[in-house]
Amino acid sequence: MFHMGWFVGRGYSVHAWNQPWSGAIGADYMQADLYIDLVKAMERACFDYVMIEDGSFIPDAFEGSPEWYLHNAYTVPKHDPMPLVPLLAQGSSHLGIVATMTTGFYPPYLAARLGATLDHLTKGRVGLNLVTAHNDRTAQNFGLDRHHEHDLRYEIADEWVQVVDALWNSWEPGAVVADPETGMYADFRKVHPIDFVGKYFKSRGPLNMPPGPQRRPVICQAGLSPAGREFASKYADTIVAPVRDPALAKRHRDDVRARMAAHGRNPDHCKVMFSVGLWLGETMAEAREKKARADAALVANMQFRLARLSFLSGIDFSKFPLDEPLPEVRTNASRGQTALMTSGTGKSTLREMLVDPASGGLDFVGTPDSVSAEMGEAAQEMGGDGFMITENVTRRAISEITDGLAPALKRRGLIRAAYQHKLFRENLLAF
Repeated sequence: MFHMGWFVGRGYSVHAWNQPWSGAIGADYMQADLYIDLVKAMERACFDYVMIEDGSFIPDAFEGSPEWYLHNAYTVPKHDPMPLVPLLAQGSSHLGIVATMTTGFYPPYLAARLGATLDHLTKGRVGLNLVTAHNDRTAQNFGLDRHHEHDLRYEIADEWVQVVDALWNSWEPGAVVADPETGMYADFRKVHPIDFVGKYFKSRGPLNMPPGPQRRPVICQAGLSPAGREFASKYADTIVAPVRDPALAKRHRDDVRARMAAHGRNPDHCKVMFSVGLWLGETMAEAREKKARADAALVANMQFRLARLSFLSGIDFSKFPLDEPLPEVRTNASRGQTALMTSGTGKSTLREMLVDPASGGLDFVGTPDSVSAEMGEAAQEMGGDGFMITENVTRRAISEITDGLAPALKRRGLIRAAYQHKLFRENLLAF
């Protein structure tokens, strides 16, 4: 069996704007209804978790202006996903709910307190997707002129996790007595200052509340660079990775597991989830036609991919000739994603790279039954732990995947038919 999740890659934002089957998303995206529909359907399908991306800036790299991003509602507007978490918890009872938090701009004490609070409110089902933030514009919103150098961001994040871990452990198990006969609520002997003094952070502690049911919320990570993989191998309980074929997926997972073992961790304690693009139809011909239309739309809309690449890299890719060899690109922003979009065998020009129809992950095209069979074969080849859906969030996509694909996966015994545990981490470790 393998695990399944859904990566809400646009965050708490406008999904499939101005596209068929998106309903009134432009007017009501800020309400929780669509996301509650998503988690209810995912829970029926027995998926493991939903993960919600986030960011704190308005992009302006493409053509040196925010115009394209605002005009097309691409990554903006975007709302804070943290208040959404308890609402989604009310719409589900087993599903893990992962919201993105940046180690660069959340003070560790605030992060530890928020994470513990959400763990209580979700009854042990919250996760934190830790990111270092990749854009200078984000840094400027928090008082810096430029963001820290790429690998330094992960060095800071490493110490950040040490602080929040210490805060989550500042209350010993059994510290809360809540005994009305003795009148003691908490045993002060089991609540300790952490007195953390590091290179980047200093915190006295203890946390002014007990940790949640998991003690440590599930940690998710999605860094592709060597520094990102190293950070994930030390701390993550689950990793999201976009790779283009099963062989690359296997190498990625093997690399992470080897790094985990080097840190003294059991590699089975971190589930590596690979991004997938899905084109489902009642017949193979219908699914292939849907994929062909999607590919043609991407090729026809070069601005979209140029703007996306500019967003990820912080570099204005409108300045590069489309049909000349692309020079080496160095970025201090999202190195792994930039490399993913500018790679490919036999591709040298920007146009060749950007008309590649691949979703950036593993693509599956067919009927629910044929796709479920292919996913099973891919999982065997990768030795993988699971897959992350990356579709735009529309009610049609939700239904096709959770009511169409998921039953086919269950019939083949590829995903769970019921939850075994209450806590998010326990369900991740169930197999």
